Amino acid sequence: MRLTLYSDYTLRVLIYLHTHNQGKLANIQEIAEAYGISKNHLMKVIFELGKMGYIQTIRGRNGGIRLAQQPEKINIGAVVRQTEEDFHLVECFDKENNQCIISPACGLKNILANALQAYLNVLDQYTLADLVQDRTTMQALFAQKQNQRA
Repeated sequence: MRLTLYSDYTLRVLIYLHTHNQGKLANIQEIAEAYGISKNHLMKVIFELGKMGYIQTIRGRNGGIRLAQQPEKINIGAVVRQTEEDFHLVECFDKENNQCIISPACGLKNILANALQAYLNVLDQYTLADLVQDRTTMQALFAQKQNQRA
């Protein structure tokens, strides 16, 4: 299973906000620079995270973004389910577009469905808090990246 860039960036934003400093506002530019990714890519991610209730966005000159929930309440499995468009590992998972002639008799679909469920079950066991075990080191890594740009 491979996550889309959208899900990857979503998780990175949440990790950054949790690491950044609880309650302190961050902005899209600094997150983009921290990870070396496009600000434009992050704009949609930030917008959707706000709609999902994971982050709070504050507009205006001194605005920014921060977590809207405690990290212990943000379940990684739930985030991935909300950010992935589909979980069509193979063609036969897509009932509308399946053209595979062996689908009715093939056992691969059931095996992959079980694997996908196991994958999601593992993600369900973790929260955002679990992803940031060593906040000090994470902050130092972000600061190091920021110093390299300066």
